[in-house]
Amino acid sequence: MSEYILGVETSCDETAAAIIKDGTEIVSNVVASQIESHQRFGGVVPEIASRHHVEQITLVLEEAFVKADLTIDDIDAIAVTEGPGLVGALLVGVNAAKGLAYAHQKPLIGVHHIAGHIYANRLEKEFAFPLLALVVSGGHTELILMRGHGEFEIIGETRDDAAGEAYDKVARTLELPYPGGPKIDTLAHQGEETIDFPRAWLEDDSFDFSFSGLKSAVINTLHNAKQKDLSLKQEDVAASFQASVVDVLTEKTYKAAKQFDVKQVIVAGGVAANKGLRYAMEQKFQTEKTMELLFPPLSLCTDNAAMIAAAGSIAYQQGHRATWDLNANPGLSLERYAKRSTPES
Repeated sequence: MSEYILGVETSCDETAAAIIKDGTEIVSNVVASQIESHQRFGGVVPEIASRHHVEQITLVLEEAFVKADLTIDDIDAIAVTEGPGLVGALLVGVNAAKGLAYAHQKPLIGVHHIAGHIYANRLEKEFAFPLLALVVSGGHTELILMRGHGEFEIIGETRDDAAGEAYDKVARTLELPYPGGPKIDTLAHQGEETIDFPRAWLEDDSFDFSFSGLKSAVINTLHNAKQKDLSLKQEDVAASFQASVVDVLTEKTYKAAKQFDVKQVIVAGGVAANKGLRYAMEQKFQTEKTMELLFPPLSLCTDNAAMIAAAGSIAYQQGHRATWDLNANPGLSLERYAKRSTPES
């Protein structure tokens, strides 16, 4: 008999609901984006995001059921992002999921947002362990080793800015509209790498990342050029900046994959949609015969509820259940999430 998991995601500025069959098949996946509401502010405003979630959550849930041609009675469990994220935004999804689960006596499962991004790849292809996940987004840049389902070991992470955060800050300096990451990616393919921006390799044995120095170097280069009344092509600045980010992400991921002898390398998160990163990773891993490189489809790179349901399906099968005191946890650690012993409800 098939298993159906309802997923709910409201960690930032997307209100999303999805239904997944047997952990790997998308039955419905509905996302209400708030980009237009936040564009004039140049970034996500938490209070506005929370208000939109309140307005959209019921409509999104209803549409997910309509598109799936299912009812709440068909659902085996409800999975919801409990963290990390914006606390006000998280609370909307958590309380909506708790309300549904309590009213219909369905198992409730809290899911870590990054676990969701990783499991978006399982909606395309089954995992082979051990695997290495490179998670790159606006708030995260991490290398995560997985030896089995639900097992997450962080072997490298950013010491300052996340890659996506650096993209957004450089985009603002270039006066590009929000969200800036995709705009820089587009410009980079129209320009040339004419500026030698720094690459933070850190210690020889470190898989950590650092993008703060690169971000500052780009901003200083632009400010100095402006003060000297020099003209720099946006396309060349974007191409030079992106080359620095992509080089570090690709080389450190490849080094870690070889060291831990993994069978799969997974790229996840919003920056996984970056064409420059995809091309560089594909070139780097194309000669590897024992290692498979996986990218999620573009529709599953950004925040969505299908990935939360996919991660929730594994947690459900492993017997994890949240209790009714489940709360938003904006600072939830991935490794603590993986190790915790969750009681049956």
